[in-house]
Amino acid sequence: MASGSLRTLLASAREQLRLRLRWAAMHGFIRVLAARAATRGDPQARLIADPAVKADPLPVYAELRAAGPLVSTMISSMTVEHDIVHETLRSDDFRSIVLGSRLPGPLRLIDSLTRSQTLHPLRPPSLLAVEPPEHTGYRKLVSSVFTARAVAGMRDNVQLVADRLLDELSTETGPVDIIERYCAQLPVAVIGDILGVPDADRPAVLAFGEAAAPSLDIGLTWAQFQMVESGLRTFDEWLTDHIATLRRHPGDDLMSQLIHATEDGVGLSDTELRGIAGLVLAAGFETTVNILGSGIEQFVRHPDQLAVLEADPSWWPNAADELLRLQAPVQLTARVARRAVTVRGHHFQAGEVMVLVLAGANRDPKVFDDPDRFDVTRANAARHLSFSGGRHFCLGAALARAETEVGLRSLFDRFPDLSLAGGGVRRDTRVLNGWASLPVHLGRSTDQRAVS
Repeated sequence: MASGSLRTLLASAREQLRLRLRWAAMHGFIRVLAARAATRGDPQARLIADPAVKADPLPVYAELRAAGPLVSTMISSMTVEHDIVHETLRSDDFRSIVLGSRLPGPLRLIDSLTRSQTLHPLRPPSLLAVEPPEHTGYRKLVSSVFTARAVAGMRDNVQLVADRLLDELSTETGPVDIIERYCAQLPVAVIGDILGVPDADRPAVLAFGEAAAPSLDIGLTWAQFQMVESGLRTFDEWLTDHIATLRRHPGDDLMSQLIHATEDGVGLSDTELRGIAGLVLAAGFETTVNILGSGIEQFVRHPDQLAVLEADPSWWPNAADELLRLQAPVQLTARVARRAVTVRGHHFQAGEVMVLVLAGANRDPKVFDDPDRFDVTRANAARHLSFSGGRHFCLGAALARAETEVGLRSLFDRFPDLSLAGGGVRRDTRVLNGWASLPVHLGRSTDQRAVS
């Protein structure tokens, strides 16, 4: 065997060993613990290890509510209480969690020795993983570009993209996967415009987003882990080249503006720009795909709510919030205690983790009457916590609401008889909640256009 081929084989073997060790430290260890703890009824372990619970976590959220305001699990405390989640998201006693930071010492060592330089949404410089003063500086620069005026302009673009996609769907005669043909295509076009992505590269960006979707989960299978690592790596490589291109040839997109934005004469480094762009993809693409798919399924199963909106379209913005409340695209997040602190009689030591179940807090009966009911006229639908809160409140919340409202309204205006065509497939993720595929019959097509 030639020496070059041997070196290639050895390099490949070393890379596989690195990945195996990293998976074992980051996910395999947790999977073993979860499998054992799930048999004892541990709620967090069941969310990780039980496919049936992952597919429908609502019964576990109800069990957590019945067990008390804070429930101890194998690796954290969990809460579905709206007031605790709301306050903790805003508390200076807690900080966001960094991937791998709470692993036992030997596993943290393996992680540090096997980690690549690829950016991750739960590692700095991602806005999800940093705190002030770094977070303050990053967010101020991003906010200087992601203005209310810019979002208003993107809303007009959402309508244009939706109409174009619906025109294409109008020629279909058989069942279509509405996730693939519409729910994914709408946000990838919007995110593509934000990031300045050429049309030819947008299918690749869509593939990156889908591959990286489980990156927010713990306890991944080996197959999921490989997919995530590959997706993050290829996106990072593409993004490095893309940012370099925009530096040389800036456009009128928000990414070009962000590249040249400064605060007190200081701008963002390429690493920081990649971190922000990666988060825009993760937070702005997958979550929107999920809420659009969940919204379609909800409206098909509750035609009475569509009838309310047909009679009075002014309820559509509220309907978007009600969907975000009932079908939270991000089910949960976590915070780490900075110091010893007591929350509702539960004592946290520095470094202890609290898992905040956003989807459970959105169904707290102390806040929402008949919380499991879908009601587009619900007076306090906007009190949901699906956009997190405090300093980590979603920067793209206004855009997400616009995509939800415009995307769903336009679809049902164009295809008022839309119906499900058999069973769909839910995403195999714990943090992100939505449909991987959802076949539908479009029914008759009208020439009606939604008014944005």
